[in-house]
Amino acid sequence: MSEVRDYILPEELVEAARKVVEANRAAGLRVVTAESCTGGLVAAALTEIAGSSDVVEAGFVTYSNEAKTEMLGISDEVVDTFGAVSIAVAWAMAQGALARSSADTAVAITGIAGPDGGSARKPVGTVVFARARRGADPKEIFADTKAFGDLGRGGVRLQAALCALELLMPAPAPAS
Repeated sequence: MSEVRDYILPEELVEAARKVVEANRAAGLRVVTAESCTGGLVAAALTEIAGSSDVVEAGFVTYSNEAKTEMLGISDEVVDTFGAVSIAVAWAMAQGALARSSADTAVAITGIAGPDGGSARKPVGTVVFARARRGADPKEIFADTKAFGDLGRGGVRLQAALCALELLMPAPAPAS
């Protein structure tokens, strides 16, 4: 008898989430997400995996700027100065999620999925990611902007979720 696929999300997303859950479980690590344009898609993918409660600490969906400031503690000044879709805000989202959970690793995603909301400077398909690790050197900041292009709302959100899952993979052990 073949295995029953009991999930609602795209297989590619579920398989990426499965790798994240298995790797973090093996490393004894817990994760937290802070999502804007993905609307909880990364947390949903992680929780599609049976036993994900060993790894998933929490997920924050902070779609509005108010939610980012209230739930994650991002200052209005950072949002006003840099805009919601910026490295500064993504980094603050990751730090806020880490501070408001007991997780070891946080990932944040903020972007413009479309079809509206883009500009010449930040077109539809612009997504910013950040990762924060508990106890890491404060100089170790990972944040990046990806320009996926206008893949359609679903396409942008899927690509953003896949990138975020990659960031949740545990750091390789230092060479001895």
